[in-house]
Amino acid sequence: MTKDDINELQDGRRPNAAAPCNVDVVQNRVVQRRHPGRWLVAILIVIIALQAGQGMANNPNFHWDTYFTYLFSPFVLRGVGWTLLLTVVSMAISIPLALALVIMRENENPILQGVAWFWVWFFRGTPIYTQLAFWGLFAVLFPRISVAVPFGPELLSVDSRWVVTPAVAAIAGLSFNETAYLSEIFRAGFRAIDRGQTEAAQAIGMTKPKIWTRILIPQAMRIIIPPTGNETIGVLKLTSLVLAVPFTLDLTFATNAIANRTYLPVPLLLVAATWYLFITSILMVGQYYLERHYGRGHDMPKEGVR
Repeated sequence: MTKDDINELQDGRRPNAAAPCNVDVVQNRVVQRRHPGRWLVAILIVIIALQAGQGMANNPNFHWDTYFTYLFSPFVLRGVGWTLLLTVVSMAISIPLALALVIMRENENPILQGVAWFWVWFFRGTPIYTQLAFWGLFAVLFPRISVAVPFGPELLSVDSRWVVTPAVAAIAGLSFNETAYLSEIFRAGFRAIDRGQTEAAQAIGMTKPKIWTRILIPQAMRIIIPPTGNETIGVLKLTSLVLAVPFTLDLTFATNAIANRTYLPVPLLLVAATWYLFITSILMVGQYYLERHYGRGHDMPKEGVR
């Protein structure tokens, strides 16, 4: 804008529209704020980590030669396999049972509600170690499992030791305990969905099974997956308690047996910790991709959209 145009505006006159208008555009450059404190803290953490690692590596009390000797030993690898099997099978049983408990809790039948409530109350209220011990004593408490007509003849009878083996007892103890916790996670996820969606589905004539499979479960997965992943990792570490059954093929028992034979508990504890960390890391990666899959369309972008 020229000086004459400015004078015309000050005099109350309209400037000449045909006259060229020179406008200086000032572009602001975004300068990110510096955070020197972050770099100082990061450097300090790296220094402490390096010193700690060097101290552990040079410490003869850790017996690193024993650690590397048994890290991939067949006995330990068999324990890793059984630990994975217990975790996978227990979660595979717990998830459908937990979903069934949620449906029972939301049902209008008071008997089903009472059974589901009692299950959650009992298995959440008693220690998992005690539950595993009772499962191990099942064959002592009930020597035979029988199927009979009430007040009538016995149709089938088998030895409990053939049915409730140590592996079955360990899986049952882990599964039933975990079902109680998962059912509360599932129930919270379903209740987080707006009730209006269920009412709208009922208004258009959808049946209850379709409402659960097409509306409630797909939307609740985004809320359910993170805590379910944490529970899976928790079950992985709870397998270290199956000695109460007693079940003697898991990773913890394998490393403890070697430690008792070599009188070197520290390197064998490190062996067990290494394998638990490795398996947990794999589970966390799987949980991340599941969360990203079911969270599509809900997560906000980190940067603004231009």
